[in-house]
Amino acid sequence: MKAEQYRTWHRPMLVCAALMTVMTVVSAVGLVVDDRSIGGAPAWLKPFKFAVSIAVYCVTWAWLVSLLRTRRRLAHRVSNVLVGVLVLEYTIIVIQVLRGTSSHFNFTTPLNAGLVTLMGISITLLWVGTLVLTLLLLRTPIAEAADRWAVRLGALISLAGLGLGGLMTSPTDEQLTQEEQSTIGRIIGAHTVGLPDGGPGMPITGWSTVGGDLRIPHFVGMHALQVLPLLAILLPLLARRWARLHDDVVRGRLVLVAGSSYAAVLALLTWQALRGQPLTSPDALTLTVSFALMALSAVGVAWALRTRTPRDAPNDTDEQRPTSSSAQELQHRDA
Repeated sequence: MKAEQYRTWHRPMLVCAALMTVMTVVSAVGLVVDDRSIGGAPAWLKPFKFAVSIAVYCVTWAWLVSLLRTRRRLAHRVSNVLVGVLVLEYTIIVIQVLRGTSSHFNFTTPLNAGLVTLMGISITLLWVGTLVLTLLLLRTPIAEAADRWAVRLGALISLAGLGLGGLMTSPTDEQLTQEEQSTIGRIIGAHTVGLPDGGPGMPITGWSTVGGDLRIPHFVGMHALQVLPLLAILLPLLARRWARLHDDVVRGRLVLVAGSSYAAVLALLTWQALRGQPLTSPDALTLTVSFALMALSAVGVAWALRTRTPRDAPNDTDEQRPTSSSAQELQHRDA
């Protein structure tokens, strides 16, 4: 990519990404020197994960906004709002870590409840703003079929993944019982299904290994916007070894299959989490559906790689042959 193209990227998004990169380092240091635990997890783990995720989000949309050909002023204004929202949300997360308490689902005091409410408003604004940018992106012409499908499907799936975070704000059955008994007062919402938050989890991510975890589909869905464009970038490189990938139509079909498979996996992960089942211990039903999705994906790849028939390919003879009206005009000129 030429240096001139980088200049069209949304600068506030890039500044936010740079800030989050710094906070990634700060949070990593906090993980080493601060031995406190909040909600069963290292105190600085959440700031670390959010810093990485926000940095990736900002770099991606800084690039995507540069692709827009219409309503650019609207896109820049919306992007500016999103930067402010992301900085606000991350600031609240860090403040709560410094205070030694959780930032999400925390209604233990009026201050904590107010911060959670403020985060809820910011997350809603983040989703609405991302929706606006996604709609603008869907209307943007992109020449290469693979790039077009990667950007559009990636944006739509990412928007769905972002919205799945709302599932974590609903009160659990136990919390609803406490509310009926007028004893509610501490936590409303959870990311673990079937068990309280804070149990055994996977390294780095902290995803539950004993119950369903709604953070998994939330994470996987949001990052479709990076995975699918990276696939579109990788395919031309692979074309150096596999001549079949020189065809833009074939690459477009492969990205279409990949996007459809990605969406199906997202649905499967959401279903698995809602059933209270950990990612690391799928039952027979989950495995059966997984194998079925793999088989369908393999069929899709075979369809994508098939050789185009003459009916699919453009007919050069037809393109060169004048239409009846054109032929009559030529005859008239000859006369």
